[in-house]
Amino acid sequence: MANSILTPTMITREALRILHQKLNFIGNINRAYDDRFSQEGAKIGTTLNIRLPNQYTVRTGATLSAQDTTESNTSLTVSTQKGVDLNFTSVDLTMSLDDFSYRILEPAMAVLAANVEADALSMFKDVYQVVGTPGTTPNALLTYLQAKARLDNSLAPQNQRSLLLDPLSQVTIVDALKGLFNDPKSISKQYREGVMGSTIGFDWFMNTMVPTHTNGDTVTGLSVSGAGQTGSNLLVGGSANTNTFKKGTVFTIAGVFEVHPETKVATSRLQTFVVTADTTATTTTVTLPISPAIVTSGGGQNVAAAPANSAAITVLSGSASTSYLQNLAFHKDAFTFATADLIMPQGVDFARREVMDGVSMRIVRQYDINNDKFPCRLDLLYGYKTIRPQLACRVTA
Repeated sequence: MANSILTPTMITREALRILHQKLNFIGNINRAYDDRFSQEGAKIGTTLNIRLPNQYTVRTGATLSAQDTTESNTSLTVSTQKGVDLNFTSVDLTMSLDDFSYRILEPAMAVLAANVEADALSMFKDVYQVVGTPGTTPNALLTYLQAKARLDNSLAPQNQRSLLLDPLSQVTIVDALKGLFNDPKSISKQYREGVMGSTIGFDWFMNTMVPTHTNGDTVTGLSVSGAGQTGSNLLVGGSANTNTFKKGTVFTIAGVFEVHPETKVATSRLQTFVVTADTTATTTTVTLPISPAIVTSGGGQNVAAAPANSAAITVLSGSASTSYLQNLAFHKDAFTFATADLIMPQGVDFARREVMDGVSMRIVRQYDINNDKFPCRLDLLYGYKTIRPQLACRVTA
């Protein structure tokens, strides 16, 4: 019987099938910008600027009060390259597709998928809304309903919402609510694809790579240092000279309340903020970079008033120097992920690129005549960005 040789197209498509099955976070976020990085003859480089919606205020009365339109944008950079390098003999190429997938491709692509997914999940640090009790696995639907309420208050669209849970959180809530997850098709998906089902407006997924957040060594005794502060930096007092504050730490400020995103009417909810970069104090005060920026007027207003001097800061992320799991509730447009086509090299045994569901992967193989081996590399070039963090909420555990 003649040998059954795997073609480069067959190998690449099989690799993409394995990779794509494992990305249940990336698969549920915005992928609308992928095509912009693969236009032949019109390459846009590694950065794409994404225009954010304009925000306006409403006039009362007949007198014209024209306001300027100030457009804002955020940038998506596709510059992270990851890959898996393989080395197999000419004998390996005669194996059946199933054997080749099981022995070589599936383990390699599982590792690549895990690293890409873990990278993308680091975007949780941009999310400033949080529910749940740090250190306690949620065991009631109320916690997840509170996350839903957070998204509702932020005017997140009602469709395309997902909940991503760590395994313990999943089994805890499934056991508590097993009467709700009873649709046969949903149960079938749960066992085949890790999908728990759909309820309270979310599609539920389990992911073993749900990230953890570790707090810095200072989470108590903090207060605002100086009244009337606005913008994306906050001067905070009450720290020692070497206290650390970690990116992703969420907090509220006494007396600083959210406003409705459209009417700008004050609510009874304290605005939540997140530290956007690791920071170490050098004096008894420290300037923390924060998101969202404190805005007290205009179309971008998000708080009823700027913080008062000495207003107490309450950290919601848990105890000092302690790690907590960060499950995620999010609308698709909270985050984006994109891949780009890598250049195809010349003078090799073969090079091929395949695109499936927006994931662009390149496989390149060369022959090593001295050892009768085929060193092979599979590469993925990608980038990710939190576009609208208000459309996501952490569910801490």
